[in-house]
Amino acid sequence: MDIDQLKTFDRVARDGSFTRAAARLNVTQATVSMRIQALENAIGAQLFVRGRQIRLTDQGISFLPYCRRMLGVLQEARETLKRAERGRVAVGSLATMIMPTINRALVRFQKQNAEIDVIIREGRHNQIAAMLHERDVDLAVMCWPNLDPLLTNAEALLIIREDAPLVAAPEVAEAIGQNPTIARVLEVAPRYLTLNWWQIAPPAATSMALAAPSRVELPTEPGRNLVLSGHGVGFFVRSSVADALADGRLVEIRPSDLEPLFRDVALVVQNHQALAQPALLSFAREIAEDARPLGRVLRDELSKFTDE
Repeated sequence: MDIDQLKTFDRVARDGSFTRAAARLNVTQATVSMRIQALENAIGAQLFVRGRQIRLTDQGISFLPYCRRMLGVLQEARETLKRAERGRVAVGSLATMIMPTINRALVRFQKQNAEIDVIIREGRHNQIAAMLHERDVDLAVMCWPNLDPLLTNAEALLIIREDAPLVAAPEVAEAIGQNPTIARVLEVAPRYLTLNWWQIAPPAATSMALAAPSRVELPTEPGRNLVLSGHGVGFFVRSSVADALADGRLVEIRPSDLEPLFRDVALVVQNHQALAQPALLSFAREIAEDARPLGRVLRDELSKFTDE
């Protein structure tokens, strides 16, 4: 069988007519008939009942989804080859880092590289690690250090340490009071939020979760809304609550018996050879530009790489 036979079979199945299918395909009716006959011979089954009306046989009905799947795969392959000709950059990122590190960087990159296809995927750390391992993405924004066994050789181009303050709505913070202990925070706060910022939660965060009389585990955005509404306290990486802290909708709480918490994130490639792609290196630099102000820079190796 060949692609023309599959396309003709799909077209006849859609139109219910050899004549209409021939017109759609811009071939003669005889060509349509020969293609269908050749396909039937190839698969060893009759696909259509011929007569005044053309209809699929049971074998034709069974074969149709496979035909369309083959056509779909072929189309996807063609589109992939076209993207490869134009250039392609795929980035995977922690969901919480899309806005602070990729949102504006993507706009700047696309202004300079309008012909390059860009794919952005988001997820949790283990999902991003799997994407990078399977080469579904070329570049990743993920937690660091890397503890995933899939990525034993991953290279961190940039590592940022971002603090994770404990925050609450103003009325909750006022009820807790100045210089509170952890016990006081948990006594007053309606509930403690677990947001899974880390690959392995710091002992202090785990202890608070265990001691909390009421706690809830949820994603960032619903957690932020819960805290804003005065129904809980939780540790948020600063970039996710910076706007609310700046305009007073949230207040940072600093328990006297708690060391500051932080999360390290990194801009990662499978290996440095990936940066031989000028477009990927360019996008990495744009992301790094927005990532550096988020916290303390622990490693920055992008200056080592040139566009040549």
